[in-house]
Amino acid sequence: MSASLAEAGAPAQRATGWPIRRVAVLGAGTMGSRIAAHLANAGFPVLLLDLDNALVAKALEGLKKSKPAALASPEFLSRIGIGNFKNDLAQLTECDWVIEAVAENLDIKHDLLARVASHLRPYALLTTNTSGLPVAAIAQMLPNDLRRRFFGTHFFNPPRYMQLVEIIATPDSDPSAVAALSRFAEVHLGKTVVPANDRPNFIANRIGAFSLLNTIRIMQAQGLTIEEVDALTGKPLGWPKTGTFRLADMVGLDVLGSVVRNFAANTRDERADVQLPTFLEEMLNRKWFGDKTGQGFYKKQKGTEGEERLVLDLATLDYRAPQKPRLAALDMAKPIESLPERIRALLSGNPEKDRAAAFYWQILPDLWLYAAHRIGEIGDSLADIDRAMRAGFNWELGPFEMWDAAGVAETAEKLRAQGHTVPDALEGLLQTNEKSWYRHSGAEYFDPRTREYHPVEPSSAVVTLARAKRSNGVVTENPGASLIDVGDGVACIEFHTKMNALGGDIVNFVRQNLAPNADPVRNFRAFVITNDAANFSAGANLVQLLLAAQDEEWDEIDTYIAAFQQMTQAIKFCPAPVVVAPFGLTLGGGCEVSLHGVARQPHLELYMGLVETGVGLIPAGGGCKEMTLRALELANAASGSAVRSDSVELHHTMRTIFENIALARVSTSAVEARDLRLLRPSDAITMNRDRVLHDAKQKALAFAEAGYAPPLARTDIPAPGEPLLAALRLGVHMMREGEYASDHDVTVATHLATILCGGNITPGTLVTEQYLLDLEREHFLSLCGERKSQERIAYTLKSGKPLRN
Repeated sequence: MSASLAEAGAPAQRATGWPIRRVAVLGAGTMGSRIAAHLANAGFPVLLLDLDNALVAKALEGLKKSKPAALASPEFLSRIGIGNFKNDLAQLTECDWVIEAVAENLDIKHDLLARVASHLRPYALLTTNTSGLPVAAIAQMLPNDLRRRFFGTHFFNPPRYMQLVEIIATPDSDPSAVAALSRFAEVHLGKTVVPANDRPNFIANRIGAFSLLNTIRIMQAQGLTIEEVDALTGKPLGWPKTGTFRLADMVGLDVLGSVVRNFAANTRDERADVQLPTFLEEMLNRKWFGDKTGQGFYKKQKGTEGEERLVLDLATLDYRAPQKPRLAALDMAKPIESLPERIRALLSGNPEKDRAAAFYWQILPDLWLYAAHRIGEIGDSLADIDRAMRAGFNWELGPFEMWDAAGVAETAEKLRAQGHTVPDALEGLLQTNEKSWYRHSGAEYFDPRTREYHPVEPSSAVVTLARAKRSNGVVTENPGASLIDVGDGVACIEFHTKMNALGGDIVNFVRQNLAPNADPVRNFRAFVITNDAANFSAGANLVQLLLAAQDEEWDEIDTYIAAFQQMTQAIKFCPAPVVVAPFGLTLGGGCEVSLHGVARQPHLELYMGLVETGVGLIPAGGGCKEMTLRALELANAASGSAVRSDSVELHHTMRTIFENIALARVSTSAVEARDLRLLRPSDAITMNRDRVLHDAKQKALAFAEAGYAPPLARTDIPAPGEPLLAALRLGVHMMREGEYASDHDVTVATHLATILCGGNITPGTLVTEQYLLDLEREHFLSLCGERKSQERIAYTLKSGKPLRN
């Protein structure tokens, strides 16, 4: 008996002509089950159907174990109901959107959709998740009325993490239905929605398949190895750091095989020389699908020193030990942080002497020319092609943005000299006065049909800091941070150091600009703290801290920590509301910044934690103080009244918080950050990364319009004191006895316990927030003097991983 959706609640949906409250997914394979999981992440009840219930149940078990995690919380699995095609199609009458995600076979899809059609509501949307079959051909057998509600929605795997959804309309598709679902996918599923034409492999896979096959062709022609190509095509180009072949293994060669076979069989364009290589066909025949089968381009096996990775020799199809690529151009380009500058540097070499330059002068022009020929065929604009590649393949820049970085006019001249046929789109561009595909910092793109520039139109809610800077300008800035007017009386504080590490520039900027009498506080109604980088903040600047500790500059460290605490207190007690919008890595000091906002507006993908113990320290920017206050709030809520400092509720809550900090736990999602008490239940989660600033701004305005008054510093905090401290110390001792903790772990944990408990004092003693801050600073300084702490900091800076000793 399948689970019914009738018992599940549905989130509120803004009234439109095509309301979506419940969704069904047809097909419980890898893609279908993960689409269902992400719909559950967004709060929607989902019906997942396949041939029989056992298949669906197995898929749900797979979701529990999937890596990376498909579900933002294991609890969300309960939002997915199961059923089968034979007995449960009638349940589709309860659904507003039905997604077909069965095998890439036109007959199978036709047979299933014919059975499904009669069970759909008159206003239900029906879409196919085909990755390359003609959407119009799938629609042929549908009734006329259903055709207007049918189109393609091509998700990318894994759906939780890959932003792209390509929307492929047919001539019969109702534009209002397409628009409604596009907005739903953007707002509720966090997707970058790109309209694609109904051509083989649509946009991203068409460009991606060409890029993969052409890379292999060039590799073979130039005699490069798999390791060399992965080094050349990863981070240096702003592509995933795995490179071409390691990424292929992760995605699955069976999946890529389907895409490239479809490309080879159905595309008839100017690059007939790019074909499916025989060695890849043989790998597919042998079922060497990559990570999922244990071998592909790489193979893991146990060696004398543990697990080792072998690499495939494409000539013999035997595995061998990998060799470190020796490419001087990559060493030269590695320190260059700006991707446009790095691209120019990589192309500056002599192709006749520099193997890397020879590779790049083949792969990049081929990519650019191919993409230029596809404008109007696979997508209506070059901006759509770039957006699809950024969101679908995690490229930092799309092909036309990369071309602009290299210099369009300069490269075109070289391409002509090499005998390349220049596409009409490029000819049209070169006849304009401006020699780039984009202008005004990417605000406008060139349209080859009109030979004019048009605005790049994100949704109206997508407010980026780049756009705000163009519109309103930067109010004030220093090397570490900027204050940007984002409109409607709201200003945004943006960090812009490497990994947004919190050094003196950021600390001083925030505390000065949020001070009660500062000009920004007088001139703006509210503030948001966020940025447009990949991560919110990786924490304090450990390099500065380590150097000061090694030089025994204790006064300097004390001054820095005091300033850091003043910064977080300025956020908390600012006369205007300060909403923090964290995302990505939000660690250590970055987490402490977030804790002190009046509210938070996080992105779903939030990897947040007080991780200082991982480098042998404790949170000292107010993090321990804030978590103590939250423990008291939670204990009071659990008991229904103010609890005693020795109450069971308080001790239980404090022990949980102590363990979270001591073990440097990091959330795997914003949902888990709530469980770790780093977010409050009232902190709403934004699904779309591009909407985080917009949503945070609206929340800040709501506080301002409600007549915001800042909180008063607490002077009446009942410290848990000695009894809880003794209990925590006993737990740490037992961990050491069981050899689960080192001697230095015990030292760090004891310092942490002392702060959280307010010191070794009588339980119930009333202390102030400043008292707890002083404790943080005192114990932080003590740990900075520990040799083991300095070793941990140094190891972490070198390896990027915490050291346990």
